[in-house]
Amino acid sequence: MLLKIREKSQGVFAWVILILICVPFALWGIQNYVGGGSEAAVVSVGDKEFLQQDLNRAYAQYSQNLAGKNFDEKLVKKQALEKLIQDEVLLQYVQDENLVVTDEEARSFIKSLDYFQTDGKFDNKQYKALLATQRMTAGEFVYRIKKALIMEQFQRSVTESSFATEKDIENFFRIQNQKRDVEVISVALQKVKEQPTSDEIESYYQTHQDAFLSNEQVAIEYVELSLDELAKQIEPTDQQLQAYYEEQKDLYTTKERRRISHILFAFTKDTDDDEKQLERALKASKELETKEFSALASELSDDKLTASKGGDLGLFNLGEMEKEFENVAKSLKLGEVSKPVKSAFGYHLIKVTELVPEGVKSFDSVKDELMAAYQRVQAETTFYELGETLTEVSYENPDSLQQVADALGVEIAKTGLFGKNVVANSPDKDSIVSQAAIVNMAFSEDVLKGNNSEPVELGTDRLIVLRMLEHRPAEVKALKDVKEIVIATLLNNKAAQLTVEKAEKIKQSVISGQSMQAVAEENDLEVQKFSGLLRANGDLTWKVNQKVFKAAKPVEGKSTVVTVADIAGSQTVINLLSVSDGVMSESDKAKKKLVEANLAKAFGQADFKAILNSLRIKANIKINIEE
Repeated sequence: MLLKIREKSQGVFAWVILILICVPFALWGIQNYVGGGSEAAVVSVGDKEFLQQDLNRAYAQYSQNLAGKNFDEKLVKKQALEKLIQDEVLLQYVQDENLVVTDEEARSFIKSLDYFQTDGKFDNKQYKALLATQRMTAGEFVYRIKKALIMEQFQRSVTESSFATEKDIENFFRIQNQKRDVEVISVALQKVKEQPTSDEIESYYQTHQDAFLSNEQVAIEYVELSLDELAKQIEPTDQQLQAYYEEQKDLYTTKERRRISHILFAFTKDTDDDEKQLERALKASKELETKEFSALASELSDDKLTASKGGDLGLFNLGEMEKEFENVAKSLKLGEVSKPVKSAFGYHLIKVTELVPEGVKSFDSVKDELMAAYQRVQAETTFYELGETLTEVSYENPDSLQQVADALGVEIAKTGLFGKNVVANSPDKDSIVSQAAIVNMAFSEDVLKGNNSEPVELGTDRLIVLRMLEHRPAEVKALKDVKEIVIATLLNNKAAQLTVEKAEKIKQSVISGQSMQAVAEENDLEVQKFSGLLRANGDLTWKVNQKVFKAAKPVEGKSTVVTVADIAGSQTVINLLSVSDGVMSESDKAKKKLVEANLAKAFGQADFKAILNSLRIKANIKINIEE
């Protein structure tokens, strides 16, 4: 099981684990080390208690995944609480079942993560940097990884053990390829002749004031820690840059490359094919005494793709070809042709047609690039250290940013008033308020109470703490300012109501025995008939088509009549005449394996969800906050 997990470790799962166990260090301040003993638990699962800071961390993880989107803060907090409980319930269960992951397996998994790789190798510096930002020891990090892997191990044991039977597959295609015969009448949005009265306008305005609120706005001040700005302050000497150049010389070195042409005498299935192809290659070698290589390649090579180009394989770097082929290719002089060379594909005659020697960019030509790289590398340690300072000072002084600014040696910046939709409407994508994470934090409950925010990470090289300067709550707009909107809404609502009533009248007439055609003629409308409709048909709008295939099958010879709201407030009356079960077509048989896999995955996920629900019901859970 762990092998399968490791195979997936460079994908989504690996990043999910890192997100789960590595909250941005902004969320881990001094509050994790002092004052915890007197704080009451906000939720407990069995003997495990969670404090408010744990819930804040879970919420931060959730909101990170929603960065750039507008979301309901209360709903996301509720979901974060549920996820916190669910994970703990699962963890306690797998631990009770004695599922384990060894320290060695966890460390091996950590070393395989792309996040800690530099040039394809585990970078201990990168690893220690992450631990420093998270204020964790290596042992604690490994422990968290082990917990995440154990839970994932159990989940996969459920989801990957599910299967779909032949009957399940047949049922899928029976439903998927189902055909339906229907009649439909479209009822356009009705026209309203009478304007709403003053009383109706006033009444609607008074009862729907939430719809006429001005945008809530805030103005903020903030302190920003920027890796780029720190890097600009570093002024290396030429000697330091020269030393750095020597360390990084491989980055500025272009390895020798050779343009190769070949003539291939490919192996076939014959038992004595090796000798035959070798004979062909030796014969061709003699012909090269009187013929051009490119001409002979076009005539004889079994590699038809390159034969039309005189056997040209293009420029290649050392390490890209089969070892035997490459050894010969790199030993040849420019213009020299090899003796027959055997590979897995056959025998080759190889010629070097162009030689690009190894080159090293000079120090002077890359000095600017070296300067930027050196500055950034040197600034990283300072950035992490100041990040910890920012976190601690802002937490210890929640009612001011001045101490933070003084500690970092930066200025406090300010913004004007902005609303929650500023990100979508911002023309300046470099503006601080064009960042969804900043806007979400600015409107968070804690900031609106007057406290410093938790530090906000923008990418990996910017860290910001903000606080509110001004808050303008949403206010109800005056009736005179929204009167036209109210009138238009009332007219539209009335039109929609009349449309629904007309569609319902048509529906009842058909149910009572009238034909769709007769009812359509009475109402000066048209009937459309569709035979053998499939789910993927393009004849109906998706809402109408969805309703057609959700409608119950006709029974005892009686059709099923339903209505559905369609585009722009119109209504469609649907008369479902018959339903024919689908069958697996010849083209479907090619998809059978995929369908089987998808059904098994769906069944497995449903099984796992059911297990989680069952464990949660049995668990002793106490929630001490309003959900």
